[in-house]
Amino acid sequence: MTKTGTIYEAIGGFNVVDTLVTAFYQHVGNHPKLTPIFPDDLTETARKQRLFLTQLFGGPRWYTEDRGHPMMKRRHLPFEITPERRDAWLSCMDAALTESGIDEPYRSAIFEKLTMLAQHMMNTPD
Repeated sequence: MTKTGTIYEAIGGFNVVDTLVTAFYQHVGNHPKLTPIFPDDLTETARKQRLFLTQLFGGPRWYTEDRGHPMMKRRHLPFEITPERRDAWLSCMDAALTESGIDEPYRSAIFEKLTMLAQHMMNTPD
């Protein structure tokens, strides 16, 4: 993705992923459209998200080592993910990307990748 390596390396590695995920779940934990499908305690959810994004961005394959193949669609089937919730999730991620200070072109590349993933996760109409 970059001249020097991965998005993970280009944005600053795990510390930036950690900052991104922390900011993201602060938004998720307060979003009325998302709180019904997330646990009250987001600690474990955020831990898994850190592992997943690290791997997705080209860093160490910690998610696979910890949880096996991502199978994200299957893992999200128990939750009603509507277009409205997809958009709410992306709104939270957009804000977190801004707050974490990820520069272009990486910010747009990350948001595009996560938009496609969020679209894929939908499993329920509004």
